[in-house]
Parts: sequence; C-alpha cells; structure tokens
Amino acid sequence: MTDLDRSSVVEIDTTRPHPARMYDYYLQGKDYYEVDEVAAANVEKVHPTVKITARTNRYFMHRATRYLAREAGIRQFLDIGTGIPTRPNLHQIAQEAAPDSRVVYADYDPVVLRHAEALMRSTPEGRTTYIQADVRDPKSIIESERLRDTLDLSRPVALSLNALLHFVPDEDGPHEIIRTLLDALPSGSYLVLSHCTPDFEPETWANVVAVYHRGGIPAQVRSRDEVLRFFDGLEFVEPGVVVAHRWRPDGTALPEGVNDASVSIYAGVARKP
Repeated sequence: MTDLDRSSVVEIDTTRPHPARMYDYYLQGKDYYEVDEVAAANVEKVHPTVKITARTNRYFMHRATRYLAREAGIRQFLDIGTGIPTRPNLHQIAQEAAPDSRVVYADYDPVVLRHAEALMRSTPEGRTTYIQADVRDPKSIIESERLRDTLDLSRPVALSLNALLHFVPDEDGPHEIIRTLLDALPSGSYLVLSHCTPDFEPETWANVVAVYHRGGIPAQVRSRDEVLRFFDGLEFVEPGVVVAHRWRPDGTALPEGVNDASVSIYAGVARKP
C-alpha cells in the first residue's frame, strides 16, 4: 500500500537552486532545472569528485538499510530528506529483505512530492507513505497523522538522515532536532546518518559551501568530532562513524577513484538503548 500527502503542495521555484535537485544532478538523474545544473556544475569545479561523494553516500544508504532489515530485524523506517527518488529507493531495499517493512518518507521540496507517487510503490505486505515536511520542524513530522497511521511508535524505527544535516546550520539547532526525533522513538530504534566533512580537504569544502551560500542554500560541513555529537547516548553498530565507503563494505563495486578525500562524507549507524 502506498499513501501520498498532497496537503502542503507549494509552487516549485525554478529561479534558485535546490539541494535535492543538485543531488539528482550528481547522481546523473534528470529531475533538475538549469539553475540547479549551473550551481551543481560550479560545485564540481571546486570539488571534482562530488559525484563520487553522492554515489558513495547512496551505496551507504543501501548497505545500512539492508543491515537493519536483515540483521537488526527493523521493519519500520523514517527517512527524512528523502530527495528525488532514485532507484533503488530505501523502501525497495528494505522490502526486498523484509516485504512487510513500512517506510515513511519526508521532504519539503515539491519536486520530490511530484515524483513520489510514481516511484515509491510498496509491496502488498508493506506500506510506504510520503509527507511534505521540513526537518527544522521535527514535531510536525513526528506528530503527522499520516506517519502515525503508518508507523507504530511503540516499536523500533530506523531514523535515516542521509546527506541532510550539512544543510542545517548550527543556528537551526540540528542537535536539538535529532534529540526531538529520537525522543519520540522507543528503545531499539536506530539512527542512520551521513554528513559531509572538511576533514580531508578543508579548502575544497570551504569553496563548496561558498557555492551553496551564493545560491541561497544554508550549508555547514562538520568534522568527525562534530558528527559524533549527533550520536550522543546511542550505541554504535561497528565500525562506528567512518568515511562512507568504509562502513561495512559488502563487495559492491564502488566508483573509480574512491578514497577518503574524494568521498569526504562520514557515515554511521547507532542503536537507541
């Protein structure tokens, strides 16, 4: 079963770049506008391996979701900052391992909403739901009737925030956002998180952030120690927070040129005790 919330549809702004559409460009999708392509190409000029970063992050999401469905026994997923659907999507990975998995997607870009109905199809045994919401208002996500109709918050949930929090600067309270979301989830839930870092190429990432800022997009990359703070009070799944291609590799072929500097995105999975 698939549900789609159209209650908050807003007009698409094609005059300014949007991070979800730029990410689609990095993944060699087709759902971006000229303004997104120009901004993304400017990022690629200062960070030539940005497409490696995006693809490696995507593969991390696949591995983390498979681990949670197959090994951790998770059957409920909340994916915030979903982005434009790119097959396989999180629900397809989860439901391949466990057909009865239930997935709630949340994003605030109306372009994502436009594609959600066509691409986010559930197995008969499971369910997928899309809600249009902003991570900066986490209570609106947790208190959504659509979410609560889909997920049983008395049972463990995997909370995924992949390549999202580097668009939430400190003044917007990213740590408080994580705490609000996790406080609503029971023991045995998991946090899945990936986050771009300047640790390996500080000048490069200062230039990347500058490109986003010129496009009116808030951005703040963080060090490993800063990323670790998002997991305070949680129990890490081995190997903890590492560069994304180093998190439980499964033999899947990675893009040519993968190394810590070319990826520059930390990833981790941890359990709420």
